[in-house]
Amino acid sequence: MGNNQTSKNKKEKLENDEKQINKFVYIKSKYILKQIFDNLSKSKSLNIIKYNKNIQNKLEISLNDYKEWNTLYSSIIINIIPKKNKYGKFIDILNKDNKKYYHAYFNDNKDEISKLYIYKTAKVNKIKIIINYQIESFVNLFSECECIESISFQQFNRINITDMSYMFNKCSYLKNIDLSKFNTTQVKRMENMFNGCSLLKKLDLSKFTTDNVENMKNMFSDCKSLSNINIKSFNTSKVSNMAYMFDNCFSLVQLDLSNFDTTNVIDMSYMFNECKELTKLNISNFNIDKTRDMNYMAYNCYKLKHIDISNFKFNSGKNYMGMFLGCSKELEKEIREQNNTINDDAFEDDDFLM
Repeated sequence: MGNNQTSKNKKEKLENDEKQINKFVYIKSKYILKQIFDNLSKSKSLNIIKYNKNIQNKLEISLNDYKEWNTLYSSIIINIIPKKNKYGKFIDILNKDNKKYYHAYFNDNKDEISKLYIYKTAKVNKIKIIINYQIESFVNLFSECECIESISFQQFNRINITDMSYMFNKCSYLKNIDLSKFNTTQVKRMENMFNGCSLLKKLDLSKFTTDNVENMKNMFSDCKSLSNINIKSFNTSKVSNMAYMFDNCFSLVQLDLSNFDTTNVIDMSYMFNECKELTKLNISNFNIDKTRDMNYMAYNCYKLKHIDISNFKFNSGKNYMGMFLGCSKELEKEIREQNNTINDDAFEDDDFLM
């Protein structure tokens, strides 16, 4: 009896859902699912579309339409844990056309919070943020939001975000960040993305797709506690600016950039400036044919004892003043020896070291 009643309830529920969907049959739009999902949950709608050919025919939609909608129009869901006894801005989002395209909830409360600040009177343990599909840029999204301790992206199916510059800029209390569901497929700008995240100790960016990124200037600058970073998946073939990329990363011990394609990089100045703990740096495959500025590239990396630049092509049009100034005596000796193998008298090796 119980099973029969359950089946009957499910059937009635499905019929009710179909009635709701039928409201939209006269809307002539390829992305009719946007209208549907405003009224029904995704799982519910997907099941109706998947198993009911009649609804598919009426709406002229298919699972492929669903997947395309999900990629273009689904919300991005972010969970934030604020730092205790720290008050202030927890998100900095520009409203397109002065309209609100995001939703914020404190402590899983069903009542939406309209303000973007945590006040002293508020006791907040968790913030859930839902960002609608109308938002196309994440510039400054969490910039200078000092009250954030942890950020986790729970859903990120969209591919229309093209700018992530300054996204976590100066999140100086941020300790944990989960970017495993991040989608960076179409992103072109990442400059200053993690700049000033001074308490962040590790970053797993192994899922990052950087095929279209053109600017990585200051990307990890002033990440003073960062000791572990996974960037092996990076495709940097379109990047033109890497200046100050790892500037003041005091805690980095080694960096394997053997996968980096620097064919189009013009500026590498101060790229590893003040990386005082850096002992290993693999840049042997760097192509500097187009690079014009390498001034103070590895300035004050005084624990760095080995670096292979034997394949670098130097000429009088490049700036490389103080490129290895302040590095170890061992490295200074090696640089002078490698210099002797370069058939180019357009520079003196002292230029690197002064």
